[in-house]
Amino acid sequence: MTSQTTMAGLALALAATMTTAAEWSQWRGPAGDGVWPEEGVISELPEGTIPLRWRATISSGYSGPTVADGRVFVMDRVAKPQQIERIHCFAWQTGERMWSHEYEREYRNVDFIAGPRACVAVSDGLAYALGTMGDLHCLDARSGRVIWRRDLLEEYQIRMPIWGIAASPVVVGDLVIVQIGGVSACLVAFDLRTGEERWKALDDQASYSTPVLVEQDGKQILVCWTGDHVVGLDPATGHMHWKHPHPPKQMVISIASPAIEGDRLFVTSFFDGSLMLRLLPDRLDVEELWRRSGPSELETDALHSTITTPLIIDDHIYGVDSYGEFRALDAATGDRVWANLEIVPRARWATAHLVRNGDRVWILNERGELMITSLTPQGAVVHSAAHLIDPTRDQLNQRDGVVWSHPAFAYGHVFARNDEELVCADLSSGSQ
Repeated sequence: MTSQTTMAGLALALAATMTTAAEWSQWRGPAGDGVWPEEGVISELPEGTIPLRWRATISSGYSGPTVADGRVFVMDRVAKPQQIERIHCFAWQTGERMWSHEYEREYRNVDFIAGPRACVAVSDGLAYALGTMGDLHCLDARSGRVIWRRDLLEEYQIRMPIWGIAASPVVVGDLVIVQIGGVSACLVAFDLRTGEERWKALDDQASYSTPVLVEQDGKQILVCWTGDHVVGLDPATGHMHWKHPHPPKQMVISIASPAIEGDRLFVTSFFDGSLMLRLLPDRLDVEELWRRSGPSELETDALHSTITTPLIIDDHIYGVDSYGEFRALDAATGDRVWANLEIVPRARWATAHLVRNGDRVWILNERGELMITSLTPQGAVVHSAAHLIDPTRDQLNQRDGVVWSHPAFAYGHVFARNDEELVCADLSSGSQ
């Protein structure tokens, strides 16, 4: 179904003047690294609650919004009277629904059934949406017309992870790459325009971690944390350059993306703690620098993150531990430098999303509070904090609900969702 209006057209015309650097076209931003490159944003949030530019009604899901070409994309799920996954597109300035595409999909053998997990990736006028059970759609971003579709569950005999398919699609060159855990097809690359398979790689279990791109030895490398290894692949061919074993102690619970800064490559998970690798500069290989984990989820060492992807800033790692303790680690050793209990309330699987903007780090915690912070080896300073969006219970029916979906920052605004609505607030320096 499609819907266009004069206001939506005006929004697109105005958005056409914006640069791609101001957009949020994929998981964790323009480069997939949690960096918001815009200038001219506020340095202090209003007291209490942040005024919203608009709000739009949606249903439940974990899929964070993405923003490109003057549009906001998000996925959700409706459970009754039929089980339906939906892909939505909204005008970024007004929140008016431009189109929605829906399809029936029964969730089987999947826990936490609130809805799709992966972010929609947008490139060159096309939107790529990956559902919980492996439905991959390519749609015209302007109209919502389906260009191609593949049922990856059926085609690749996916060994379904307990929480479904969660790693977001990654666009590299003329390919869209997904991590699905199929038989001899943990990772699969498809032609952007035709949907034709171009390569498949590995027989690993799938994890929930979205792959990232990095340059190593003068080459572009796709770093993927699967359910069994951390691997470096040629994104054009799927050829494996290196593979480092990292099997789970109890179960696959690799959710955070690999954090990369310089030659450091860091991964962390709830049960398995932390692993730091070094990307060798003169050949395509890695070496293990350190690996640390505590004896239990309550007695942790280094960092046992659940959903939060940490940031590496200079020589320190900043992230959220298993029960909400915000920590700084010495990147060289994994030693704890400090811990903070004020950013995220203590709770099992506590979550906050960290986004760098200049020398500040913007944090949206699971209570729906947006913060402007400084993270340094001396501690965490919260310069300003305000309420952005209410927690809801579909994502987690505990502690009065949560906000677990990653926000998007684009066009001087923040976009966030819960299980009931998608919201937009102006963060540009003239908004206050």
